[in-house]
Amino acid sequence: MELWQQMLRQSIDSADDLVKRFNFDKETAERLNSLFHIRINPYYLSLIRYPGDPIWLQSIPDATELQDDGLPTDPLNEDGDSPVPSITHRYPDRVLFLVTSQCSMYCRFCTRKRKVSDSSKISMKYIQDGLDYIKAHPEVRDVIVSGGDPLMLTDVMLEKVLKGLREIPHVEIIRVHTKMPCVLPQRITPQLVEMMKRYQPLYVNVHFNHPWEVTPEAKQACDLLADAGFPLGNQMVLMKGVNDDAEVVKELNRKLLMMRVRPYYIYQADMVKSTNHFRTPIKTGLE
Repeated sequence: MELWQQMLRQSIDSADDLVKRFNFDKETAERLNSLFHIRINPYYLSLIRYPGDPIWLQSIPDATELQDDGLPTDPLNEDGDSPVPSITHRYPDRVLFLVTSQCSMYCRFCTRKRKVSDSSKISMKYIQDGLDYIKAHPEVRDVIVSGGDPLMLTDVMLEKVLKGLREIPHVEIIRVHTKMPCVLPQRITPQLVEMMKRYQPLYVNVHFNHPWEVTPEAKQACDLLADAGFPLGNQMVLMKGVNDDAEVVKELNRKLLMMRVRPYYIYQADMVKSTNHFRTPIKTGLE
């Protein structure tokens, strides 16, 4: 078992853990875990400096989530553009390919809560159906491999996905969207990177939201990816109390550039159920 897998086994991942570690009321903890499963691995937990800080807000459940905010579970209507369960095909030449429902840390602002953390959502048939769909649609040239976090797959399983895509002649670009360099950088190993190199051109988009997430471990992970020739881009979600401050975003972007990660997107937090407390006015992002 690899180090990252050992760390996953040590995660806070139950209502009882919330009660023991953070003094949650048991009923509240159970309701929160039922609403959206809890998982905080030891590495990301170690980045918390004080209760309510930007790392805490992203990873520790809050009773506010239990309030009925009237928001949808699928704000981007991904399911409406889903010809098979693992594929979202909204734009003619590209698809979103969901290869796992698991993550190493469940972000409380997740836009895909309806699917993420449910292990029953993914099977080999589910993945093969996605590959078959892409193969049958020659207009698809760009595939975004996501989930969950695709790097939750073992190297062997991930290679099956990448190899399957590379064997489709009309697939030109593969993009892997992962939060691992930020939340569990130990997942990025020389063995993983060597395997991924066989399937270039391959782009890696990462997800850092706050400067405190840029650690020596995160830099080592990004260095491995950048040294292997993968273009790295960051997709940041703008969130109240986390990064809704121009100086924080500036510091984050400077640190990202120093480890060869290009600031790529800033997202307005999606209007997804139980996340309204994260949303900022649109003008905050414009400023």
